[in-house]
Amino acid sequence: MEHKKIVYVVVVVIILFSVLFLYEPIEKRKKAEYSGEVIKLPEPRLKGEMSVEEAIARRRSIRAYKNEPLTLEELSQLLWASQGITEEKRKFRSAPSAGATYPFEIYIVVGNVEGVKAGIYHYDPFEHTIALIEEGDFRKALQKAALDQEWVGKAAVDIILVAFYERTTNYYGERGYRYVHMEAGHIGENIYLEATALGLGTVAVGAFHDEQVAEVIGTDGVPLYIFPVGHVR
Repeated sequence: MEHKKIVYVVVVVIILFSVLFLYEPIEKRKKAEYSGEVIKLPEPRLKGEMSVEEAIARRRSIRAYKNEPLTLEELSQLLWASQGITEEKRKFRSAPSAGATYPFEIYIVVGNVEGVKAGIYHYDPFEHTIALIEEGDFRKALQKAALDQEWVGKAAVDIILVAFYERTTNYYGERGYRYVHMEAGHIGENIYLEATALGLGTVAVGAFHDEQVAEVIGTDGVPLYIFPVGHVR
């Protein structure tokens, strides 16, 4: 009987430590730091002109874009939809994540956004800001890395989902790889629906050379998705 009590106590302690780790303030564990220029994004709107049902019905993969800039407000909405904070206390985000491990970082190749220099940026969901990593128009370099898909080079911006698998696999083991890929789909659909609601077009791009994309944007994570976004032609 005494042995059973000891085992029970050990199990309870393990569970408690797991919960404490899992709900440790995510900001302390996952906030990336970049030294470049930081741009504060407009606060995201929580009500729009299009319903979720209409956005689902209208959602399409769009590969042809006008040479027109996005506004900073539009970029703000897209990034908030991808990984924005929706619950301040526990830092929950707009897309569901297994155990709130949040394995993704969002990079943006900006080519044509009003008031924003062309360059590679990183999105900070905690501050709702973008930080400049490197100035310059890298859309063509990204296009080349993406098997020369022209919509990648002609979009106003390219949103890139970069996975850091260990954030999830450290907790869930090999099963975590599956959870990370599921989460990529959650984020991607959010981007699709937000773009549709804003009257913009996007397409999920999964065909590219991983190492080349990582080199273009300067990350040691694994790129899983590119979402070109622009005004529909």
